[in-house]
Amino acid sequence: MAEATSIDPRIIAGSDYGVSDREWAWIDWREHLRRVEVAGSSVNYVEIGEGEPLLFIHGVSGCWQNWLENLPHFAAAGRRCVALDLPGFGASPMPGWPIAMDAYGTVVREFCAKLGLGGATLVGNSMGGLIATELALAAPQAFERLVLVAAAGIINTWRPEERAVATAWAWRRLSPLFAERGRQIVARPRLRRAVFGPIVRFPSRLDDDLLVEQIVNGLHEADAFEAALADLIRTDFRDRLAAIEMPTLIVWGLSDRVVPVAAAISYHRRIPHSRLEIFERTGHVPQLERPLRFNALLQEFITS
Repeated sequence: MAEATSIDPRIIAGSDYGVSDREWAWIDWREHLRRVEVAGSSVNYVEIGEGEPLLFIHGVSGCWQNWLENLPHFAAAGRRCVALDLPGFGASPMPGWPIAMDAYGTVVREFCAKLGLGGATLVGNSMGGLIATELALAAPQAFERLVLVAAAGIINTWRPEERAVATAWAWRRLSPLFAERGRQIVARPRLRRAVFGPIVRFPSRLDDDLLVEQIVNGLHEADAFEAALADLIRTDFRDRLAAIEMPTLIVWGLSDRVVPVAAAISYHRRIPHSRLEIFERTGHVPQLERPLRFNALLQEFITS
């Protein structure tokens, strides 16, 4: 009997999946952390580089570290890169006001005004894409370009509110485990696939430290998760998208199980000056799954 041969995972995932220059690992991020009071909230953020501003906004289970693969690249390319923890996520404490998408929009708008980020390019992933879109609609004169990365804001899933309840229930059960045993989960192949498979396409191909820093930490430092998800799932502004006039880049993973790729097509059809790029064999976070490709694409978009 002929000996069975295994398929190289790089062939399945693609040669650039999970490939990173790991610039983020050599930076002492404590030197770049800041805090500011806006809209009655204490907001933690990181700032690196100088030049025209890029503002990165994370998703519903995220934190500023979701952009670790991207911040050093654009700082080195002559951009002022800012990424914040929305109130109730990461190192930003829960606010004194009810969690809602429009409230987050107000926070980010005041944050930009306070930091002098006029003319920034907005880059948002998942819920962050929804917030970035809201800003582009509410204050189009304040921002230069819009980048939507697997953005929420278009409801196209079956029974979304029931899915949100199930997701919140799973998060309540898993969040303590992330805090206590994050590294152990990453180190065990089956658990790794079960936990991260719904978010990224090939969990085994991603760097262990990257999974911990960019996903595990965000999942267990998310006090606002349930409230944000409940409001997020009811938000659908597809009928307003035609009003967006700024250049818009839409980036999606073809294998996104959180916000299906049909939403990308819907965004593209409705935003007049939009460009759609779909990454094959990629999940919900293209910026960390294929960072080299994502960075090159974003660089070309903001300089074109």
